[in-house]
Amino acid sequence: MPRDLAAVFVGGLIGTALRLSIDAALPHSGGQFPWSTLIINVLGALVLGLLVGMLWKRPGLPHWVRAGLGAGVLGSFTTFSAVMVSVVGMGAADAVGPASVYLVASLVLGLAAAFAGLRLGSTLAHLMMPGEIQEGDTL
Repeated sequence: MPRDLAAVFVGGLIGTALRLSIDAALPHSGGQFPWSTLIINVLGALVLGLLVGMLWKRPGLPHWVRAGLGAGVLGSFTTFSAVMVSVVGMGAADAVGPASVYLVASLVLGLAAAFAGLRLGSTLAHLMMPGEIQEGDTL
């Protein structure tokens, strides 16, 4: 358990730094379309799907690695609260249309990215470890 907590803590630092870097590269105000948040959350959904499909079934993978990468890095990199802050900010700036588009795009693209990551990760896992993963284990 202490190793899991340490992995989540360190992963959280890494994910937060990555998120801050992308936000700094693509800044936006409350009324502007939040491209950085959309990119971060869709990319995070894709990577999490990829990791789950590729690594989570790997025999012998320590739990602290899953905790550090999933809850730590990607949990702090992506956040639904940032989506809501952006939607509220755009709504307050009377940009209800773009706020609606952003919310729908976040949900649809995030789900599509997660599904694509799961499929790709599962395919890659079977290529990398064909004898270690049973055929019925595909996602």
